[in-house]
Amino acid sequence: MLALCLAPAAVAVPASNPQRGLDAEQLAIVINDDDPDSVAIGEVYRKRRGIQAANVVHVRIPGRPQALEPGRFEALRQEIDSRLGSGIEAVLMIWTAPYKVGCQGITAAYTLGFDAALCAHPCGPGRLSRYFNARGGRPYGDYGMRLSMLLPLVSQAQAKALIERGIDSQPARGRRREPSHAWYLTTTETARNARAMFFPMAGYLPAHKLTVHRLHADALDGASGVLVYQTGKAHVDKLDTVRFLPGALADHLTSHGGELLDSSQMSSLRWLEAGATASYGTVGEPCNHWQKFPNPSVLLRHYLNGDSAVEAYWKSVASPGQGVFVGEPLAAPFR
Repeated sequence: MLALCLAPAAVAVPASNPQRGLDAEQLAIVINDDDPDSVAIGEVYRKRRGIQAANVVHVRIPGRPQALEPGRFEALRQEIDSRLGSGIEAVLMIWTAPYKVGCQGITAAYTLGFDAALCAHPCGPGRLSRYFNARGGRPYGDYGMRLSMLLPLVSQAQAKALIERGIDSQPARGRRREPSHAWYLTTTETARNARAMFFPMAGYLPAHKLTVHRLHADALDGASGVLVYQTGKAHVDKLDTVRFLPGALADHLTSHGGELLDSSQMSSLRWLEAGATASYGTVGEPCNHWQKFPNPSVLLRHYLNGDSAVEAYWKSVASPGQGVFVGEPLAAPFR
């Protein structure tokens, strides 16, 4: 399966069979009734995305813990699943914490199940995801995997802005597509360039009005119209100078980006605060396995092909057990 990604140049060719992507009818939202922000933003999201009442699950997680013990999490997972219909393909948890279960990101633990073997040997390559670079089909209907994402609540204002960016990313009848840019940076932090071999070829894709750039630099400075920004740095500078488009995907290959609230490195939340719409990070030391991070070629290919942000991001990570996916899941600029 991994051989499908060993030709990064191939992504420069637009896909020939656009996909429909997941929609609001196939998404469930999970609200923590012990978190007032979760309740408030959950209602905003339900209304703005037209989520049916049957697709809203209420749970109680007192104290906003950063991590859940595996046993407590499994009970929560079963509680959520017991309230979902068979047509639900993805789940959005509306809170910032908890964001991990043992050594795993909470989204990975929910979608894949808790992996005690991974937590016993976190520096191993990790278990391969059946959904990695999936060619089509539905994640739950065809692969038995309900995708999941976390919509973080650093503040209600930021959460509302994030929701609007996801909505604004959708193509609108009569509105011309805005020119956009995908940036792939090889940095001076050599150990964090593990996926540079998968960067797409530089060039222009006229059908998508997208320009792909490959750059040797530690940060973008003053870039605008940014739809994709992928790099390898413990801390990414100058994000306040970057102008992201609605639906932008951005992440940095570093060990603890998924430690959303208590990281010695830059939190993945920083991308969302800067204007991106979705991101990814690991919550424990992944030991530099590229398979544990989004593959740039796979991510871009599926996003251009019409997948939603949650689908494209999940398809791009070969071994996502230690990761947490954050953002607005239904963003789909190329649907």
